[in-house]
Amino acid sequence: MAHDCSTPVRPEGVYPFDARGVAKRFRHAAIFGALDALRQGEVMRFCNDHDPLPLLEQIGQYFGDRVKMAYVSREPGEIVIDFLIAA
Repeated sequence: MAHDCSTPVRPEGVYPFDARGVAKRFRHAAIFGALDALRQGEVMRFCNDHDPLPLLEQIGQYFGDRVKMAYVSREPGEIVIDFLIAA
């Protein structure tokens, strides 16, 4: 079953971030800002139309072990990743 980013389910502490609606020139700054705003135990559910491998590398370099990542969906044209703020 495919995940539909246009109708996010928002359990407590899970915040949707649909990158497709952010202008490309602002996208990375917006993502980093959103991750910086999260508190320990909160999740940003990131949706995109492509697998953002360079972005994931940058997030790993900047945040280190503070941010954990898990794919929710990795289908062509539908990438959903949960970013968890760890201890």
